[in-house]
Amino acid sequence: MATGREFDVIVYGSTGYTGRLVAEYLAKTYGTGGDLKWAMAGRSAEKLAAVRDEIGAPADTPFVVADANDASSLKSMVERAGCICTTVGPYQLYGEALVEACAAAGTDYVDLCGEPAWMHQMIQKHESAAQASGARIVFSCGFDSIPFDLGVWFTQEAAKERFGKPVPRIKGRVRKMQGTFSGGTAASFKATMASVGKDPSLISVLQNPFSLTMGFKGPDQPHGMKPVEDADIGSWSAPFIMASINTKNVHRSNALMGHSYGQDFVYDEMMLTGPGEEGKATAEAIASMDMMGGDDGPKPGEGPSKEEREAGFYDVMFHGTSPDGQVIIAGVTGDKDPGYGSTSKMIAESAICLVKDDTGTPGGIWTPAPAMGNHIVKRLTEKAGLTFTVEN
Repeated sequence: MATGREFDVIVYGSTGYTGRLVAEYLAKTYGTGGDLKWAMAGRSAEKLAAVRDEIGAPADTPFVVADANDASSLKSMVERAGCICTTVGPYQLYGEALVEACAAAGTDYVDLCGEPAWMHQMIQKHESAAQASGARIVFSCGFDSIPFDLGVWFTQEAAKERFGKPVPRIKGRVRKMQGTFSGGTAASFKATMASVGKDPSLISVLQNPFSLTMGFKGPDQPHGMKPVEDADIGSWSAPFIMASINTKNVHRSNALMGHSYGQDFVYDEMMLTGPGEEGKATAEAIASMDMMGGDDGPKPGEGPSKEEREAGFYDVMFHGTSPDGQVIIAGVTGDKDPGYGSTSKMIAESAICLVKDDTGTPGGIWTPAPAMGNHIVKRLTEKAGLTFTVEN
C-alpha cells in the first residue's frame, strides 16, 4: 500500500464506456477538492476533456495521459496514485504492463477481469513482486466476481455465527437479473478463446475450478454446464455464463483465507428458471443459447442507454447446507444493470476501500473477499446500491 501519493485513485480508461461511468460516479458521489483525490486517465487529453464535460465532472478534474503500450507513461502514472482503477480490457491484451508497474511501485490495483487463464499467469509472474512492494492487486471487482465472492463470504460468516462452523456446500443461484453483459466481457471471452487456440495448455486452466488456488485441489465440483433440477430449492437451474470465473475466484478466496470455508468446500453457480415442465424448458432454452451474442453481441465501448442501466437489477441467492442438513440462505441484490451500472460503482468503491479503509491487507494478488471483507460490504451497501441479507 502506497501512502503520500498525489492521487488516491486514478481511473485508467476514463474515455471508454465503463471507465466514463466510473468517473461519473466518482464526480457525483465525491466531487473534486474533497477528501478523495482522484484523476481521470487515458491516451488522449483531448478525449479526457470531452468526457469530463459530457459527464458533468468539475472543470478542475485532473487528467493523466498514459498508454498501455508505453511503459514509461504507465510507470509515471502508477507512481502518482495510491490505487489504479483500470477498465482497459481485455486484460490479457492490454493489462500485464500495468499489473507489472503497480507491483513494482507498491501501487494498489483493481480491475474488472474475468479472464482466469490470464489471472493464473499474472499470479505466477507478479505476485512475489507485489508481496515485496506492498501492492494489493485485486482482480474481478465488478459483477464478476464481487456479488458472488462476497456473497459466499457473507453466507459463511452467517453460518459460522449460527452453526459454529462454515457449511461445506453452497449453491449460488441467480434468481433474477435484468441487463446485458458488457462488450468488454464478450471481447474478453473471444480473446480467451483465441489464446487457447495458440496455447492449448490453457484449456486445463479454464476447466479446473482450482486453477487459481496455488496448487491446492479440493473435492470434485459440479460442472454446471447442463440444466439440473434443484429439488432442495424447488426449481430447475440453467448454466450461468459467469460461473467459470466466479467459482475459481471463490475457491481462491477460500485458499487465501486459510481454507476458512473448509478444504472440502463445494460451490457452483447457476440460474434459477422455475419449477415443473416450464422451468425445465426454460433451462434447456438458456443452455442452448449463445450468451455472448455471437458476432451481433455488444462491442467494447458499447453499452446500454442510461434508461436501460437504471432499469436493470440482479438478485442472487446463496443456499448453504450443513452436514446435518440445516440450511442457511442469504441474498445479494444490486440496483442497476449488472454489466455497467452496478459494476462501475463496485469497482470505484473497491479502489477507495483499498486506499481509505484500514483493511490490514498485505501486498499480493488478491480476490475481493479476503482483500476487503466487511469493509467493502459496508461501502457497497451504504454507497453502491447493493444489499446483503440473511433470509432465513
